Amino acid sequence: MSQTQSQLKLLTFDEFIEWYPENSELRYELHDGVIVEMPKPKGEHSDLTGFLIEELLITIREMGKRGIWSIPKESIIKPYRDKSGYEPDIIVLNQETIDTETRWKQESVIHNASSVKLIVEVVSSNWRDDYYDKLRDYEAMGIPEYWIVDYAALGGRVFIGSPKVPTIFVCELIDGEYQMTPFREKNLIVSPTFSQLNLTVQQIFDSVI
Repeated sequence: MSQTQSQLKLLTFDEFIEWYPENSELRYELHDGVIVEMPKPKGEHSDLTGFLIEELLITIREMGKRGIWSIPKESIIKPYRDKSGYEPDIIVLNQETIDTETRWKQESVIHNASSVKLIVEVVSSNWRDDYYDKLRDYEAMGIPEYWIVDYAALGGRVFIGSPKVPTIFVCELIDGEYQMTPFREKNLIVSPTFSQLNLTVQQIFDSVI
């Protein structure tokens, strides 16, 4: 993760959106007022993300939610804090409530938890963002479910053990706090939102081999 410019003034979310270049091939996020160029995804990261999107779309159809739940190509999440903005690897939106998003059509901005069914972040070298900052902000927003997919075991040992083990965390919002459940190897993913998902951790991780 690298700062894209030297800034004396920390930007607000609105200033970040105004700055964001149209049709950019690069992805940017705003972290505590600083514009950050996100690491270019490696092939494994892209393969895994693509595999998960395909599986989630299949499950959406099986659950009879086609046309109701959708996965956009890109979107920007606006947390309650005014100096941060994130672009998730995967976000499942609820089209039944998307009309409450006043900035969606023009800016692809989501700021209401009611519009979101699931957010997935596939862990890269900037793993602390996924385990700390985004977990905190998605929790504060009230996002009902958040996955941390740590296929390369990059996260801290406090999360994934010692020796480190590739892990998927399903974070379910219960009484305003995330309950983090780790899944590894042949564990079947248990998702409160995608109850019909029939997928093991190993099947997900095998998509990058």
